[in-house]
Amino acid sequence: MTKEELIEHCLTYPGVYEDYPFDEKWTVMRHRGNKKSFALIFDHHGHPCVNLKCEPSHADFLRGIFKEVKPGYHMNKVHWNTVVLDGDLPIEELHDMVQHSFQLTKPKSGRGRKD
Repeated sequence: MTKEELIEHCLTYPGVYEDYPFDEKWTVMRHRGNKKSFALIFDHHGHPCVNLKCEPSHADFLRGIFKEVKPGYHMNKVHWNTVVLDGDLPIEELHDMVQHSFQLTKPKSGRGRKD
């Protein structure tokens, strides 16, 4: 998957926008409701990558079975994974990881709020 394809995929989620807070090399996908990022897309050593939030036990599991999944680059290594996009990771697995990150970071809906 390319960076552009991943950005397009992320934009299919409700209330999401792309941001470039650092420079044009880093695309950050955020929730409109709380401005939290759930996917940070960048190139690292010539490979397109994405940082995704993950439950710690599941993050370790994914790192153990997929060589494309590593501890988060420039992120908390317990809660974030870096996924290399141009490897052999099945697209369904990547989509599941994006959805998991989206769910972990989405705005909390409270009483009377419309998130």
